[in-house]
Amino acid sequence: MATRSSSSVLVFVGLAVLLAAVADAQLSESFYARTCPGGVQAVANVVNNAVRNDRRFAAGLLRLHFHDCFVRGCDASVLLNSASRNAEKDAPPNLTLQGFAIIDQAKAALERTCPGVFSCSDILALAARDAVSFIGGPRWRVPLGRRDGSISRAAEANSQLPTTRMGFRALAQNFARKGLSESDMVILSGAHTIGLTHCRDVTPRIYNFAGSRDGADPYLNRTYVTEKRRACPNTRAAAGNFVNLDSSLGGQRFDKNYYENVLNHKAVFNSDDALIAVARGLNQVRSIVRNPQSTFFSQFGAAMEKMGRISVLTGSRGQIRRTCSRTN
Repeated sequence: MATRSSSSVLVFVGLAVLLAAVADAQLSESFYARTCPGGVQAVANVVNNAVRNDRRFAAGLLRLHFHDCFVRGCDASVLLNSASRNAEKDAPPNLTLQGFAIIDQAKAALERTCPGVFSCSDILALAARDAVSFIGGPRWRVPLGRRDGSISRAAEANSQLPTTRMGFRALAQNFARKGLSESDMVILSGAHTIGLTHCRDVTPRIYNFAGSRDGADPYLNRTYVTEKRRACPNTRAAAGNFVNLDSSLGGQRFDKNYYENVLNHKAVFNSDDALIAVARGLNQVRSIVRNPQSTFFSQFGAAMEKMGRISVLTGSRGQIRRTCSRTN
């Protein structure tokens, strides 16, 4: 028999699912077919040009969309500026976000042809998909019709974004609060097959691990430790240098190699290692490695589409910002 508290949780979850279903019904790939028929392609043109010039923007735009959706839902609140520097983008987890200028460029192009029509949150969703697809990754459906939020708080980003220090259970709970399953969590972690991180995020595990005779986390693959020590000298000057998350294939090709790294103890973050810390996570990672890459691509696309529906604003809720960095 359910307790009063568990009954309250069930009622809350049920209401959240109902509201999400209503919002989902208002999203459609053809949302702008009449009001801005060339809009989707205009976003793709801007994104493709940016990623063609620098493939690192693929990871940046993907991460930007993720960090937006995990705080207040996919409402482009991560793009808002704050005079007091207290918006989401000012929170420590977001200080290294990239791609803002690309979103602004896409928005400017849309405002010239379809003023006040195309939301910044839809641009973010499309930009993530187009950037990943451009570098050879999966291409997924992006239903459109999101509207933009008007609130952005650094404190919420600090409390709601998952961290690289989380274990499996904490990660699963974090994703569950956004309506995402453990399986979604494992699949979306595959985004770490592209992108960079600072050496300061790597050095604690390869030089300063507590209780280790040589300073390296004994869990890590020794070849990996040597490789990372070459890329990241243990100096203050090198702390801000960048290193690939998935260095075995150049770090800028989207594939399932990340999961091979996780199994071989060659992943950068504790949260990567956490995926195989429990049997169900380990089994899923092994399944991804064992099956064709096309299977992972299909799963990643489905998880991204699901993530792109988190707490979206539709209908009369929210606004269509004319400039993505500020409210109307």
